[in-house]
Amino acid sequence: MTNLSGRRVQAARNDGTILAAARDVFLEDPKAPIAAVAERAGVGISALYRRYKGKDDLLRTLCHDGLRTYIAEAEGAAAEADGWSALVRFLRGVVDADVHSLTVHLAGTFTPTPQMRADAVRAGDLAGDLVARAHEDGTLRPDVVVADVTLILEACAAIRVPGRERTAELRRRHLALMLDGMRRADGAALPGPPPGAAELNWRWAQSRQPAQRDATE
Repeated sequence: MTNLSGRRVQAARNDGTILAAARDVFLEDPKAPIAAVAERAGVGISALYRRYKGKDDLLRTLCHDGLRTYIAEAEGAAAEADGWSALVRFLRGVVDADVHSLTVHLAGTFTPTPQMRADAVRAGDLAGDLVARAHEDGTLRPDVVVADVTLILEACAAIRVPGRERTAELRRRHLALMLDGMRRADGAALPGPPPGAAELNWRWAQSRQPAQRDATE
């Protein structure tokens, strides 16, 4: 029993190493072969294939983990007493977790599972609830919609400089600037109509290149 438990612990540790390596590799190059992940993780390609059927499976796992983190941050923020505090906590949590860096890079490069699609709907509903609460409080400017929040999170994720701590610091700084802009304003309305669902989802509908289906070569 002890040996079995030890093997499970080691397997979990190896899996964490593989996922961390995959995240770094695919942030640098979404088209990188799965062999690059094994090399970065310091494991044999056979060890990687024992856990994941191929690149698609690995990409789905990475993005689904990010989606679950997003949901967890939204659920935790919902416990805040007022709507503005809940929205701010949610945005800060998602930015600090760096959810969008990877999902934006990988959109359209794999086929999501039905469960991922269901979780994406739930994530959107939770974010919509947080935005609605902030509107009800009267603290969020009335022309901000949940799709704006998505683009704000993507904008923060786009900030990347040498050094993870400095990157995180700059993301928090610019989120603070954007939060100030999101507060209720009685002046001029925001320019142009808000982003639509089709504009946010177009990346996921792109045709995948054959080389991306299981880039093992």
